[in-house]
Amino acid sequence: MGCTTVLVGKKASNDGSTMISRTDDGHFDVKKMIVVEPDKQPKKYKSVISHCEVLLPEEPMRYTACPSVDKVKGIWAATGINAANVGMTATETITTNPRVLAADPLVEYKKGGGGKKDVPGGLGEEDFVVLVLPYIRSAREGVLRLASLLESYGTYESNGIAFNDEKEIWWMETIGGHHWIARRVPDEEVVLMPNRFGLDSFDLEDALGAKKDHLCSADLREFIKDNSLDLNQNGRFDPRDIFGSHRDMDHIYNTPRAWFMGRYLAPHTYRWDGEDADFRPESEDIPWSLVPERKVAVEDVIYLLSGHFQGTPYDPYSKRDSGKRGIYRSIGINRTGVTSICQIRPGVPEEIKGIEWICFGSTVFSAFLPLYANTPSLPAYLTKVGLEPSTENFYWASRMIGALADPWFSYCAQDIERYHDAVAVKGRRLIREYDQSMIGSGDFSKTAEADRKLCEMAKEETDTVLGKVLQTASEHMKNGYSLADN
Repeated sequence: MGCTTVLVGKKASNDGSTMISRTDDGHFDVKKMIVVEPDKQPKKYKSVISHCEVLLPEEPMRYTACPSVDKVKGIWAATGINAANVGMTATETITTNPRVLAADPLVEYKKGGGGKKDVPGGLGEEDFVVLVLPYIRSAREGVLRLASLLESYGTYESNGIAFNDEKEIWWMETIGGHHWIARRVPDEEVVLMPNRFGLDSFDLEDALGAKKDHLCSADLREFIKDNSLDLNQNGRFDPRDIFGSHRDMDHIYNTPRAWFMGRYLAPHTYRWDGEDADFRPESEDIPWSLVPERKVAVEDVIYLLSGHFQGTPYDPYSKRDSGKRGIYRSIGINRTGVTSICQIRPGVPEEIKGIEWICFGSTVFSAFLPLYANTPSLPAYLTKVGLEPSTENFYWASRMIGALADPWFSYCAQDIERYHDAVAVKGRRLIREYDQSMIGSGDFSKTAEADRKLCEMAKEETDTVLGKVLQTASEHMKNGYSLADN
């Protein structure tokens, strides 16, 4: 599954919050957003894909999730924030190489036959959020719980997972079937992750010693040595070279997205264009993280996750065809199910620290709606989603807008931009009003009321722009004739 992740450290953000965000790019997966109360959390979990069974701890916390509506392939909860104000997004599909997979094979389900029993596989993207998020009280705890599960059950795919709390963000990557590596995101930096093994520097001594900012499998040093995995030169330790890939597909599908994001965040720190560029779209050494040249707001993260190489020759919507239009895989694509930004804010009471910005469908066209995460319920506009298209929920209405507007991008672009701005402005205003009201009164039971008003606003704005793009698409249908055509 191809996704794009952006992580923003607290000193890199405009308001001191930590942010973890990801586009969940499945294959037009129908998604909803729900609240899972402790009594709805299973005691025993069984993966649909791998048939792996896990006994879960007692006393789970409430958490939000964005599961698939069709459960034929499992829950796929994707992302959420729990009652302890810990966020999680899982997963960013990453790459590896044959040397790693030969040394520590992926744990795949094997169906029995001929008298033999089925052999369960490991855990994967389908499972991680449900198995981890309800039981952790910090980002670091998230890494350690998932690490324990990986070491016990293994995984059948290569994954990148992010956790955040008010103080810090941790990024974790799986290595083969059972090994793993994790690093605390520097507070002043932003991480850019486009579907490949990301970490390009790592302090192995810290990970195996003090464990301050780095964590890993206890036997990682021996694993690397015994299997001759180290490709580094001159004493460097670059995990991307050891555990990652160097494929032609990376240059077209993956690295250009990091280039677009880096070009936006640090336009003067590095040269991104021209003959003397430090990094080009196909460069393999674009940094995993960098210090942005200005503080990063939620709107910047939205811009990145909605990116389609605008302002470059690679924009698929450009009217100028230089021969490069659409040659690279955009960040904002058609088959995205859900995108979220888990924002944990400082300086506000615990009850309202977590804001989850949610977006369904293609991020190029769909709006991001802020919601209070610590709430007992969410409105039907988010939760009551079926497999049949309907304008009565945010998911399907967003999908309709994208499908109608895409063929007529230049005609619809202004209406789409105004729609995005309207939801962002009115959403921020409502959050601000309810923050002040709840802090002033000490009554934090109004989060559900606030989310209801936010959804009412989003529905009004979404219905309005849907009508506009429908009108535009209708006017430009190929069978449009009139008497004046004679």
